[in-house]
Amino acid sequence: MTQPSVSAAVAALEREVGVQLTERAGRNVRPTAAGEAYARYAADVLGLLREGAEVAGEVARGAGSRLRISAVTTAGEYLAPVLIQAFREHHPELQVSLHVGNREEVFRRVQTHEADVAVSGRPPEESGLEGEVFADNEFALITAPGDPLAKRPRVAVSELGGTPWLMREQGSGTRRLCQAYLSQHQLDPAQLTLGSNGAIKNAARVGLGIALQSRHAIQLELDCGLLATIRPRGGLPKRAWYVVRSSVGPNRESVDAFHAFITSPAARHALARAHGDEVQQTRNQLARSR
Repeated sequence: MTQPSVSAAVAALEREVGVQLTERAGRNVRPTAAGEAYARYAADVLGLLREGAEVAGEVARGAGSRLRISAVTTAGEYLAPVLIQAFREHHPELQVSLHVGNREEVFRRVQTHEADVAVSGRPPEESGLEGEVFADNEFALITAPGDPLAKRPRVAVSELGGTPWLMREQGSGTRRLCQAYLSQHQLDPAQLTLGSNGAIKNAARVGLGIALQSRHAIQLELDCGLLATIRPRGGLPKRAWYVVRSSVGPNRESVDAFHAFITSPAARHALARAHGDEVQQTRNQLARSR
């Protein structure tokens, strides 16, 4: 579209809504506060229309239903594949896809109906999202196996400021948790940002620093002695895993089915069984390499 066409369309929309939606900012144009608020509703409407057209096309073609899952990085790497495999044993007719991203991206995809359901931490208040807890998300402070701090039963929190902290990227829920913990205890350590859980675990294992990580991401390495934990006085933050979906628009049968499964004992059993198998396989590999 040409610039005059866009300007005319926005002006017509402003007349219809009855408020100013954009304003000049130097040579650019930006949304007003009213425009920002209106845009969220527009995203819901456009997302629902797009989703409705896709569902109508599936029904017309006689295609099977689909389920689009979005998961934060830790859940996408360690929980979602196991849950999807177990879920598909009960629903083989569904076409399931998985997107993995950081917290901000995952919630945005559900809000704009690019994803049907999310596996993540607690959704923000007044976000148009509803979530239900399905599992605990315990965090541990990891370090190299030979770290003297790991050999002590308890460590004063003040001692943690002298060691570099390994951080996830901006937009990550784990990074926000780390920053909140450091701020709460008035710690200002050196920080090294790494882009994945795997990079953080390997960096901690070779002694580059310490890191707060979900036990779902590090339990295998702990069980096999590849990482150790530091136990600060006062304990560590506790979180939970949520299954999240939009509160806007009609409920889809595939989303209801996944929601019922992930909050059931069958899902917890699948996660526990998968971890036990993974630990045994890793121990066998380590034994053979020695």
